[in-house]
Amino acid sequence: MHLISHRGNLTGPEVDLENNPTQIQRVLDLGYDCEIDVWYIDGEYLLGHDEPTYRIPEYSLMDPRLWCHAKTLEALQQMLKNDKIHCFWHETDQYTLTSKKYIWTFPGTYASDNCVIVDNSKNPSNYNCIGVCTDYVELYKARYF
Repeated sequence: MHLISHRGNLTGPEVDLENNPTQIQRVLDLGYDCEIDVWYIDGEYLLGHDEPTYRIPEYSLMDPRLWCHAKTLEALQQMLKNDKIHCFWHETDQYTLTSKKYIWTFPGTYASDNCVIVDNSKNPSNYNCIGVCTDYVELYKARYF
């Protein structure tokens, strides 16, 4: 199962660290995958949830442990030009397909074996799916691995 840190969070939301490239590298070094929020503006990639904050080179997005959430249509279109970037776009839709054909699943929605469920509760559930994206990734690891 993929344990995916939501925006770089490990034990709960830390807004000041979310999408920070240093925090993302820390998460990857700990052995987790990481979901990041990606913008594309004026020929540059940037990370940030509510607004573009951190510039990042394209090659950094090609790490296979990253799940790149496009924040704009432009970001999605640009990332899809590079088949080494694993990306997707969604808002409140129950399901969306990532560029590597995983089903990204909205919280509280039924998940099958090819789904990644987003679960930001403090009480890890045992899902029958390929991955969980959560702010509490270390709780999942402690409980199930």
